[in-house]
Amino acid sequence: MDRWATFDCYGTLIDWNAGIRRVLADVFGESEADRLLHRYHELEPELEADGRLAYREVLTRAFERLAAEEGKELEDREALASSLPAWEPFPEVREALDEARGRGWRLAVLSNTDPDYIAASKERIGVPFDETVVASEIGSYKPAYGHWEEFFRRTGADRARHVHVGASLFHDIRPAAEIRMPTVWINRLGEAPRPKPDRELPDLRDLADTLDALVEA
Repeated sequence: MDRWATFDCYGTLIDWNAGIRRVLADVFGESEADRLLHRYHELEPELEADGRLAYREVLTRAFERLAAEEGKELEDREALASSLPAWEPFPEVREALDEARGRGWRLAVLSNTDPDYIAASKERIGVPFDETVVASEIGSYKPAYGHWEEFFRRTGADRARHVHVGASLFHDIRPAAEIRMPTVWINRLGEAPRPKPDRELPDLRDLADTLDALVEA
């Protein structure tokens, strides 16, 4: 019976904070970038709440909201959205995913994004994935359960042999725990967990061993 590991992409595999912050610094100035990055993370869930907007539009509207709040006129309203395909993976990601695949794990991405974005990001990661579920295809954004429901519908995966891996307590760890899935929290920012995940790692370097400890081959 297959073992499946599903992953959030942005923040877990791709360094989205660095990608977003770079654009904010370019447009609003280095001194304002950290403050506005925090504000961006407040705006994004509001724009995703009803699931109707494509992620490109979520990025664009959040960027416009930031500019309006700062009293700044944007030269390119799509600068943030256009930057996403260039966002880089965290340095350990490719090796960690390759090792998990080598141990027989099947890999899937469950992402709050659009097909073209996730295709660009998977190419940068450079590791094959067996399934991909994105928000704009299903009309739902995490923390709603739609990604997991669609994943199980497509794959018929055994829930007892499935682990979800994510960096966001809000978008990934909490909802996965609510539907009783084992979780691995990638705590890159040194946060305090609520709720407590099954496993916590600072990055993906020990991913394969951690997955194996949760689901035996």
